Amino acid sequence: MTQHHPDSHSLMEYSAGNLSDPHALCIRLHLDQCDHCQSRVDTLDSLGAVLMEQQASVSVSADMFDHILARLNDEPEIPPMAVNKAGNALERLVQSDINDLPWKRQLADVSVLDISHLFPDQPEKVVLQKLAAGGKAPAHTHRGQETTIVLQGAFSDHKGVFNQWDFVVLDQEDTHKPIALEGPDCITLSVLSAPLKLTGTFTRLLNPFIS
Repeated sequence: MTQHHPDSHSLMEYSAGNLSDPHALCIRLHLDQCDHCQSRVDTLDSLGAVLMEQQASVSVSADMFDHILARLNDEPEIPPMAVNKAGNALERLVQSDINDLPWKRQLADVSVLDISHLFPDQPEKVVLQKLAAGGKAPAHTHRGQETTIVLQGAFSDHKGVFNQWDFVVLDQEDTHKPIALEGPDCITLSVLSAPLKLTGTFTRLLNPFIS
């Protein structure tokens, strides 16, 4: 059962369609596994529909409907692999099980995969991170905001234990050193507005090489 959830503001922005695609994906993955938050979004959607009904009507051209149908017909077909691929929204996006991705070893216990290219024209960096079971990530803080959802396994830090589908937002005020719990490797999806900053005695020397 998930214990760490998106805050009310994030859920409102998601319901209104105001979030960037990467942030919306993080919340979508959480909602698929959290009945509590899904119920809150359903309520927000209903309120939004009521507000829309109360808005003054606006006249549209007689051929508007035809234009919409034409645009729908022009939309490219989704590749069959994307339609038939089992798994959650992320696995359908990368067309692979997250354990079978071409991970790149970054440090002893840490592997990463940058998937920012899947979100063209988005300002954030989008990264999958894998922390080996029982392993430790280097101590770090953040130069901006980092939104993370746990996809597999679990990790602990100064804020507690984060299990599969838990949601966490960190910023410049947070310094932590995640430790993966025993069991499956801990895999997370993170959306970063700016690079993180290593704070360890030796790892901080790597900061000039972090983009």
